[in-house]
Amino acid sequence: MLPDDGSNMTTVSRSVRHPPWIALLISILFAGAAAAAPGSNAEVVRDLASRVGPIVGSALACRDIARPRIQAIVDKFAAVIREASSSEAERANLTQILDRSVAEGRNAVTSGQSDCKLADRQLADLERSIAAPSLAAALGPSSAVAATSTAPVPTSPPQRGITDREIRFGIAAAFSGASKELGRQMKLGIDAAFNRTNDAGGIEGRMLRLIAADDGYEPTRTIEAMKQLYEKDQVFGIIGNVGTPPAAVAIPYALERRMLFFGAFTGAGLLRNDPPDRYVFNYRASYVQETDAVVRYLVKLRRLRPAQIAVFAQQDSYGDAGFVGVAKAFRALGANDSTIVRLNYKRNTVDVDDAVNQLKAQKTPIKAVVMVASYRAAAKFIEKTRDLYPQMIYTNVSFVGSTALADELLLLGTRYAAGVVVTQVVPAVSGYSSAVLEYKNALAKYFPGESPDYVSLEGYVAANILIQALKRTGPQLDTEKLIDTLETMRNLDLGLGTSLSFGRAEHQASQKVWGTALDENGKYQPIELE
Repeated sequence: MLPDDGSNMTTVSRSVRHPPWIALLISILFAGAAAAAPGSNAEVVRDLASRVGPIVGSALACRDIARPRIQAIVDKFAAVIREASSSEAERANLTQILDRSVAEGRNAVTSGQSDCKLADRQLADLERSIAAPSLAAALGPSSAVAATSTAPVPTSPPQRGITDREIRFGIAAAFSGASKELGRQMKLGIDAAFNRTNDAGGIEGRMLRLIAADDGYEPTRTIEAMKQLYEKDQVFGIIGNVGTPPAAVAIPYALERRMLFFGAFTGAGLLRNDPPDRYVFNYRASYVQETDAVVRYLVKLRRLRPAQIAVFAQQDSYGDAGFVGVAKAFRALGANDSTIVRLNYKRNTVDVDDAVNQLKAQKTPIKAVVMVASYRAAAKFIEKTRDLYPQMIYTNVSFVGSTALADELLLLGTRYAAGVVVTQVVPAVSGYSSAVLEYKNALAKYFPGESPDYVSLEGYVAANILIQALKRTGPQLDTEKLIDTLETMRNLDLGLGTSLSFGRAEHQASQKVWGTALDENGKYQPIELE
């Protein structure tokens, strides 16, 4: 049965016996084309595909046109393709041309260049042509059919991760270990966006698919995860990789292969070179922007002196990126950044005792800690210091995993959660912006029972930016064309309350940082950062 969602024609090309009329059709097509452009059966069918495809595509875009009518055309033309093809490769090529022509027809209706009344007339003309006893009209279509004819679509080399049915993307992230919730939530958000797009017909009839590889948030495992996605799963590009240390390994791998590396869940500077790496695009604000916002909040609104602010950071490139941001914010305020206290812990552990002891040893009372950590380590540090410093202000950058952090703190008791600040790179999930409402609806539809989460919202937003770029690139999709499209995207409005833009010199879409703080019930409430 023909799908309602307009998915590509291959899905409706079913195996059938070759009815007697096929050979007659081929011979008549051959005879009709011989005078103008002699060629093989496949060449004739290739030309016919460029004429029939737009008619079928236009009909598919119109809900009032009965699907069985379209299915009958599809079945007959699928049989023509099989009869005309001398090999599987040729058959695939003919089918691809038909798919592209179908997509053009759909776009003509959805973009307003055509309408459903014309589509219905064209389909009726085509039905009469095929039903005619001589089938002569198949090569000499009526004026309505001829009006939609286009030049044959030029073939191009196959693109990795792209078939006539799908576009495959990969995500290398933690799906095991202490940070597994970050990977799970990021994938959840991307899948929700992909599913929503697929339900609407996909990208030019191609369905979006996300393939996951687990690196456990350990860079030593990231290279194998990237190899799996590139070599085994043959993905077109990467979206939503989690973490700075893994990115330090994954980015060179992607760049060497000129593969898109999009929307990673990290605000580190290594993804934000000047000028930017051609194949690396970010959605989110950087850690420098997050830590600058929170340091200004602590100094300007909470009235702390810079000397009263310490940093609790993961002992790796993620922690380094956050610490650099704090130091830069200190310098911007005219403060001495050389005396900043850094309290370290090791990645993928909750061993924070050294950090706690170092905090205790400070002669200048510390009144706020900027935390550049993952959720379990952050929760453990708060657990071990809350009673020692009841008035301490704890702030976290967005990578912490807001929901996971709140859950960990609530297990300890509400007094551990209340007042904890987290800077965000997406609006409050408790809000009512159009982007948040759309995200919540998609989450409820495709993943019932899952609670809204800042990480999955970020994945959802990043995926939707990529989806917009894919739609604008058109059916002839390849990496270079997609990059060119991304670099021309300006003032994209997804309902976030801030516009999103890329350029040749700017590969970060958003510059916005939002403030949130946990209340006594463990719920995040918006706060003003300035």
